[in-house]
Amino acid sequence: MSLAAFVKSKRKLVKLTQPELAEKAGVGLRFIRELEQGKETLRLDKVNQVLQLFGYEVGAVPQIRLLES
Repeated sequence: MSLAAFVKSKRKLVKLTQPELAEKAGVGLRFIRELEQGKETLRLDKVNQVLQLFGYEVGAVPQIRLLES
C-alpha cells in the first residue's frame, strides 16, 4: 500500500475530512491533498506530523528486490 493510500484510509477510518486532518496535524490543507494524491516530494517532518496522529512514523525499511532470471 502506498503512503497516500495509507493516510487516506486511516483518515476515513477515523471519519475525518481533509480539512479536519490538516487542522489536527498542524499542517495545511494543501499538504494533506498533495500527500493523499501521492506527490513524490513532501517534507518528511510534515509527513511524520500527520502519521503521528495514527501512531506511525516514516522509517527506513529494507527493499525487497526480485531476483532476475
